[in-house]
Amino acid sequence: MDQGLSGKRVLLTGGSKGIGRVTALAFADAGATVVAGHRADDEDAQSLSRELKERGAGHRVVRADVTTRAGAETLASAATDALGGLDVLVNNVGVDGAAPFGEITEVEWHRVFEHNVTSAYLVTHAVLDLLGSGASVVNVGSSVAVRGRLNGVHYSASKTALTGFTRALAKDLGSRGIRVNLVAPGLTETEPGAGLPVPVADRIRAMTALGRLCGPEDVAGAVLFLSGDTSRYISGTTLNVDGGI
Repeated sequence: MDQGLSGKRVLLTGGSKGIGRVTALAFADAGATVVAGHRADDEDAQSLSRELKERGAGHRVVRADVTTRAGAETLASAATDALGGLDVLVNNVGVDGAAPFGEITEVEWHRVFEHNVTSAYLVTHAVLDLLGSGASVVNVGSSVAVRGRLNGVHYSASKTALTGFTRALAKDLGSRGIRVNLVAPGLTETEPGAGLPVPVADRIRAMTALGRLCGPEDVAGAVLFLSGDTSRYISGTTLNVDGGI
C-alpha cells in the first residue's frame, strides 16, 4: 500500500549520521523533499548533501544547533525558505550517556536533556505555524524509556520525558489535525555490534525475539510509516522497534 509520501515536505533533525541519515535518504527515495539539520560541518554532512542532490532537486542540508532557540529558529527559517510549509517533522536529535548515578554531574544531566528533550520542544515550537492539517510529528526516542538502563539514569529519564512530551503534544495539536507519535528503537547497530564489546552485543542480540540488533533502516521504516497516509488515525502512540525484547 502506498504511504503517500511523494511530494511531502519533511524537516528532520540529526540528519547527517546513523538513523537520521538513513531516514532522510528514505524520505527522498519515497519522493519527499527533505530539509535535514545537522550540527557539525563535517564530511558526513557534506556527503549527505551530495546523496540527497543525487535523488532530486529541492533538498537542503542545514547546520544548526537545535539545543538552542536560535538554532531551532535557523532550521525553521530554512524550512520556510525551502519548503514553504511542513507535512512531516522528525525530531531525531539525541545523545547517549552512561555513568553510575553518583557520577552524573549537573552539566552531564543538562547535556543529555538538552539534546534528547529540549531540542524536540524548541524545534517543534519554532515550526508550529508551518505544520498544517494532516501533518505528522515523529519523535525518535528509545525503548529504555520503559525498561530503564543500568548506568543510564539521565538517559532513561530523558527518553521517558520525550514519551510524555509526545502523548501530551498529540492532545494539544489533535484539534488542528496534526498527529504526534514516537518511535522507540532498541539498541541500534549503526556500526558492527553497535560499537559494543562482542559479549555485550551478543547478550543483547540473544534477548530479542528476532535474534538480531536493530538497524537504522528498521527505524526509518517505522518513521516513514508514522509519517504517511496509512497511519492517518494513529496519534499519541509509541511504536517499539526493538525486535521483541
